[in-house]
Amino acid sequence: MIIETLSTFPDMYASVMGSSMMRIAQEKGILEFKAHDLRDWTHDRHRTTDDDPYGGGDGLVMKCEPIFEAYDDIAGVGPRPTTVFLSPCGDPFTDAVACELSREERLLFVCGHYEGIDERAYALADRVISLGDYVLTSGELASMVVIDAAVRKLPGVLGAETGALGESFADGLLEYPQYTRPATFRGMDVPPVLLSGNHAAVADWRRKQSLERTARLRPDLLEDVDLSAADRAYLKGSGACEFRRARCVPEARHPCAASSACSLGRASLRCCRG
Repeated sequence: MIIETLSTFPDMYASVMGSSMMRIAQEKGILEFKAHDLRDWTHDRHRTTDDDPYGGGDGLVMKCEPIFEAYDDIAGVGPRPTTVFLSPCGDPFTDAVACELSREERLLFVCGHYEGIDERAYALADRVISLGDYVLTSGELASMVVIDAAVRKLPGVLGAETGALGESFADGLLEYPQYTRPATFRGMDVPPVLLSGNHAAVADWRRKQSLERTARLRPDLLEDVDLSAADRAYLKGSGACEFRRARCVPEARHPCAASSACSLGRASLRCCRG
């Protein structure tokens, strides 16, 4: 997979792309990454990439000319990239979107800065993505999140054979609680089933924990999950909340605190009809 970025601060990527899984993906030849400097497509001695907005107002707007010139040069070599802009006006970024992006042969992220990007540049966009209802200093930061989420989906990037299959959102649910040594710490015990060696019982416990945690903390996610009859029966009998109709308000926000099977403590939960 080829991933490229176009921004005014390409050095921001060095730490993220040179560490952890992003570095490993490149060393394995799974990922090819390059950060382009938008200033390389400017033609004045100050290498100007922004200007005052038409109509007045605070801040500076990124110019469309260098973006178009850069795109023409970058996209003109090799397979045509799927071009992604990061903007609060974009579609919400989800795990499903990360999966879709991971199947692309080549991605080009165009990153804004300052007050925003000249609207005409969005004519180049195949996708416009938003991380959420907040504003970041630059598109570089947002693109790093999207790149990481997509690259970890690529076969061979994660060490485990199942890769990201057991992680939160992979099947539409939040991930079950995780534990490691020691089995007892400051009076807090690992659930006995995880020490039993019974793989079927462990799998059953993990599924139920994912269901319960999702029902309590993110009941909205259950609307799009293909639940089995056993899943529905468990949710109905567990008292987690009346999924599809309940809105759960945890008083303690730590996910473990909301689980009735977790020995780390319990939150007082108030389930209200939505």
